[in-house]
Amino acid sequence: MNLVSIRIITANTESLVKFYEQITGITAIQYTPDFAELKTSTTTLAIGSTRTLQFFGGESVAQAAQNRSAIIEFLVDDVDQEFDRLKNVLSPYIVQEPTTMPWGNKSMLFRDPDGNLVNFFAPITKESVEKFATKQE
Repeated sequence: MNLVSIRIITANTESLVKFYEQITGITAIQYTPDFAELKTSTTTLAIGSTRTLQFFGGESVAQAAQNRSAIIEFLVDDVDQEFDRLKNVLSPYIVQEPTTMPWGNKSMLFRDPDGNLVNFFAPITKESVEKFATKQE
């Protein structure tokens, strides 16, 4: 088994696609106005509009901007550099400025425009670096 994609359901696809393109530097593949994907070497972040829920059984299946339990995580080379690059864009969304976590990663947390938590992190201890050595692009 292999995790290949995480999908965010949103009421504003265009805004969320632009946000993730800006923070990741990845150009989304926009298949339709209601569905786009940002592909990395290890997984895909899909963004679908609430209109796509009709294919899965209707709007009761998922609700846009209601996540309070999942964190979308991106492995980056340098958290401080990403923070400096994005701090003006992210200032209303910052939850945690770059912080060293007890498990050996430096992390910054922010919310996307729908309120989903996003973590940019980089391993900084020897153990953490070794753990993620095969996962970096």
